[in-house]
Amino acid sequence: MTRPVVAVLDYGIGNLRSAQKALDRVGADARLTADASDIASAAGVVLPGVGAFGRCTEALGESGLTEIARAAAAEASDGGRPFLGICVGLQLLYTGSDESPGVDGLGIVEGRVEALSGDVKRPQMQWNRLDHVVGHPLFRGIEEEAWAYFVHGYAAPVGPTTVATCEYGSTVCAAVACGNLWATQFHPEKSGEVGLQVLRNFVDRLAA
Repeated sequence: MTRPVVAVLDYGIGNLRSAQKALDRVGADARLTADASDIASAAGVVLPGVGAFGRCTEALGESGLTEIARAAAAEASDGGRPFLGICVGLQLLYTGSDESPGVDGLGIVEGRVEALSGDVKRPQMQWNRLDHVVGHPLFRGIEEEAWAYFVHGYAAPVGPTTVATCEYGSTVCAAVACGNLWATQFHPEKSGEVGLQVLRNFVDRLAA
């Protein structure tokens, strides 16, 4: 069976290779790339991200990938080619972040990313239990009692697109979905079998 090609957007931020390897492990042909033609021909697109919102936005622009990422995410949100955002890759889908005032996000999902609230250490750097929408395709095959690994000091607002939350000082957005646009605040590539199943569900979506 042919392995679907997944374009992992290569904009020099964080350990992109760990996401690539995890996708390969669950059946994708994952390729780190900043080449527009390679991205256009891929079956799916993944936008990882770690660190500061502003620096990720800047690096995306420096790599010439801002409009490519925006178009791919918008297409997915309308039910087109699947797109997966990871960690800051989720946050970049929003209009902006309080972490980097004056810096625009991709603006695909309404709302603004804010600092984690409550009397907690920031960043959240731990395993946490997911309260997820059981039966959503993003979480197919994942039991109700599921744990995932988080590293973040900011989070998207809980809203209509939220399909998973966790508790950390307050109720925190852990994943969003709109059409074929999926994104996780947690790191699936660091979340054991739960994370691999999330990635497997994404890869399965490409062949659907």
